[in-house]
Amino acid sequence: MGLPGLAGADHIGITVPDLEAATRFFVDVIGCKVTFEVGPFASDDDWMQQHLGVDPRSKINKLRMLKCANGPSIELFEYDVKDQKNAVPKNSDVGGHHVGFYVTDLNAAVAHLRRNGVKVLGEPTLMNEGPSAGLRWLYFVSPWGITMELVSYPRGMAYEAGTDDILWRPAET
Repeated sequence: MGLPGLAGADHIGITVPDLEAATRFFVDVIGCKVTFEVGPFASDDDWMQQHLGVDPRSKINKLRMLKCANGPSIELFEYDVKDQKNAVPKNSDVGGHHVGFYVTDLNAAVAHLRRNGVKVLGEPTLMNEGPSAGLRWLYFVSPWGITMELVSYPRGMAYEAGTDDILWRPAET
């Protein structure tokens, strides 16, 4: 029936090609704060493979934790490994993913991304029917190619009318 003691999602881990550039993006554009960093990590045995599922000779140059207001933290990794793949999967690829950021003013957030030269995909979309009616969203692309999303649903979504089990969102004042 699930993980014993599950309390919630703690963080999202993202491997980036340049930790300093990614940190600048998350801090200066998104508004996250660096909380701590550790590293480097490497091992002469198979520890990296046994514990992280990566090449045993992989080296993590640095790991940096970011707090992004409320919700899960973001853990950035910069690896040094000989066979690292640099292609970012699309959302439609197996392993594709995106990070969604809840904002209270979607229009202001989109304008902020554009002012900062971030590639924005299309215009905000409002869901008018189905369980997600009331949700507005927009995708954008990080400087290194990861798809991210802005979402906002200040009056909730339609599915909420039929359940007490509501998805997380920050309390809005």
